[in-house]
Amino acid sequence: MRTEQLEYNAAVTRLGSLRRAAEELRLSQPALSETVRNLERELGVDLLERKRSGATMSASGRELLPHIIGVLDAVDRLRSAAGEQHRISRMVRVGTVNAATVPLLIPAVREFRAAHPVTQVEVVGAQQTDIHRTLLEGGFDLGLVNHLEGDDEPAELESTELLRGRPVVCVRPDSPLARAPSVSVDDLLGVPLIGMRSGYVMHRYVHRLLAGRGLSFAYSTNGAEMGKLMVAEGLGATVLPDFSVIGDPLERRGALTHRPISGDTTRVLLMLQRRRAESVPRAARDLHEVFVRTARTLCARPEAH
Repeated sequence: MRTEQLEYNAAVTRLGSLRRAAEELRLSQPALSETVRNLERELGVDLLERKRSGATMSASGRELLPHIIGVLDAVDRLRSAAGEQHRISRMVRVGTVNAATVPLLIPAVREFRAAHPVTQVEVVGAQQTDIHRTLLEGGFDLGLVNHLEGDDEPAELESTELLRGRPVVCVRPDSPLARAPSVSVDDLLGVPLIGMRSGYVMHRYVHRLLAGRGLSFAYSTNGAEMGKLMVAEGLGATVLPDFSVIGDPLERRGALTHRPISGDTTRVLLMLQRRRAESVPRAARDLHEVFVRTARTLCARPEAH
């Protein structure tokens, strides 16, 4: 068994495709496929399920993935201890629902990269259900997802609360809704509403808030970042967690502001999730710690309260 066999299998699992893994590793697809098959024959299990849509981890592969990662991490530690100057670069993949991308994720990634200059961080926007699935399959190392307080957390994932906020109406400062200290449901129904697409927590929240009272989104989009840009361009208002707006560059430049929703006591939680595994890559552990530390700093700011 060779270390590169484990590296190649981890790459196929992470990218979900033999073709994409071959491109990243700069190998021919047949050569990569044969290397993975040789490892499967040596182990006596099928690590991957090969379909027309791509290769995904099999049930046996999921059981063995923590051990594969553990071996690769141990090899890295050995090379580092031996004083190797050209240590193999690792990639840490983060799935995010695009809430708090700027106020939390950007400073966390910046701090992490300062300590891990050869480790690439890949940030992938996705819906919560896709993030959960990809975490379990090994394609993501960490996931940032929103929960409404009281939502069940997946037992197979380890969840850490990073931020706790409330839903707010995000508007331009020159919007009529910005003139009052809070926004009522009736007020919200009187403006073009920019909604998150089905599958996002804030989509579910808005439907629950308005309880069928003539709800008709003027626009819908994937994620908070595009929603904030649309608001800044004067297309309407959107409803987001306050931690997704406070500290955003658009808010700092005066292009956005936010108001609480009258009478609403809902709390939104930003959760950091990862697989429950005996062995976790060191880089992923370090980035997890940086996220937690950055969140504590944000929570300590006066505007966060």
